[in-house]
Amino acid sequence: MHNSETKEMMEENRQGEALVIAREGIGKKMYIESYGCQMNFSDSEIVASILQKEGYGTTKNVDEADLVLLNTCSIRDKAEQTVRKRLTNFNKMKRNNPGMKIGVLGCMAERLKDKLLDEEKLVDMVVGPDAYRDLPNLVKELDEGRKAVNVLLSKEETYADVSPVRLGQNGVSAFVSITRGCDNMCTFCVVPFTRGRERSRNPQTILEECIDLAESGYKEITLLGQNVDSFLWYGGGLKKDFEKASDAAKASAVDFAMLLRMVAEAVPGMRIRFSTSNPQDMSDDVLYAIAEYDNICNYIHLPVQSGSSRILKLMNRGHNREEYMGLVDRIKKIIPECGISHDLITGFPTETEEDHQETLSLMDYVGYDFGYMFYYSERPNTYAERKMEDDIPLEVKKRRLNDIIEKQQALSFANNKKHIGKVVEVLIEGSSKKSDSDWYGRTDFNTVAVFPKGDEKLGDFVKVKIEDCTTATLMGKRVN
Repeated sequence: MHNSETKEMMEENRQGEALVIAREGIGKKMYIESYGCQMNFSDSEIVASILQKEGYGTTKNVDEADLVLLNTCSIRDKAEQTVRKRLTNFNKMKRNNPGMKIGVLGCMAERLKDKLLDEEKLVDMVVGPDAYRDLPNLVKELDEGRKAVNVLLSKEETYADVSPVRLGQNGVSAFVSITRGCDNMCTFCVVPFTRGRERSRNPQTILEECIDLAESGYKEITLLGQNVDSFLWYGGGLKKDFEKASDAAKASAVDFAMLLRMVAEAVPGMRIRFSTSNPQDMSDDVLYAIAEYDNICNYIHLPVQSGSSRILKLMNRGHNREEYMGLVDRIKKIIPECGISHDLITGFPTETEEDHQETLSLMDYVGYDFGYMFYYSERPNTYAERKMEDDIPLEVKKRRLNDIIEKQQALSFANNKKHIGKVVEVLIEGSSKKSDSDWYGRTDFNTVAVFPKGDEKLGDFVKVKIEDCTTATLMGKRVN
């Protein structure tokens, strides 16, 4: 990819794929599309589980759906515009199917409920990420001819007792949500306003879900949260209230490193990943847990957003350049073969060419395997939108983003070339999109690998000797 538009289109095509499956069943049918982060995809599985008990089967044919749901993202303006276009298309379909109801879930729901329901009249139902348990009542309101809305945020909701319906997955990899909300008030981010304060899920229910997935034949789980490293269970409640907890509650508290070890021991035959990490909250104990257990993948997604300490301070990231580099040094020392990826935003207010060069030099220092790169766009109600002028011209943002993308392509290619001649373990996730005669899977360090099909099957762990590579993919042959 050579420019920001290409990057955004590829990302949205990937994220916007409908998470739908066809089910035999009696009653009405729902169609669900999910956009944005992995948490939204996981939430869609919770929604499907709740509505399944109300008699809704799922369909991958929107034309036959009684209920169309879009699980939305507000992290970037372009993501919101994509959802609006889809809503417009669905409303055109609704003219031929007046009984169809359209609902918006997730992060756009709370922020744009009035516009979507009353002003633009694009939807019949708006449901925030903490209100999915209310879906049976909200759907009943729709059936009675009324609009339905619930966007209340919760201090307790984690959906710990809801068994997700695994939507459109390959039967190999699955998401397991461990936290909800976020307390890190990054000045550019809308998540604390759309998903609420941070709270953690009962670890026993997490273990039960992981064990159930293992018994169902899944081979890999990803522990999910806006900030997984901040996981802290002390009997329930918000993380910010931990200091008010009793001595007994504090003594029996479970942090993220402890949870990682518990999951690794509970499902020793499964790969374990996690996302997303916040540098300020990642402890060395988490790194030692990764190094200690073979089934915890040697891969960390470590968003940085900028390589400039000045910009990081304006972003309220909670760390500076030197602290981030120190954490990377410890990662490489404790987990020598660890893959590291990033999130980067270019063109944040007041960003100078010197700040931009510091980002590029940080990328060289870390040597990232891959990353997610965007130029800054204001998000309503954030501190940056209210207090900072979006003063970097769009053409400058795009030029700097191209610099970052080109830098990452070079780093990715150099990292991948280092694996040529080596044997790596690949978990087969499906057929290659480019050729039905090749398998597609990922390595322990989260790089995509493809190799010719033999007598292997979906979900197998296989050893592959790498013979060639591109910037994004390793290519090789299976070895015994």
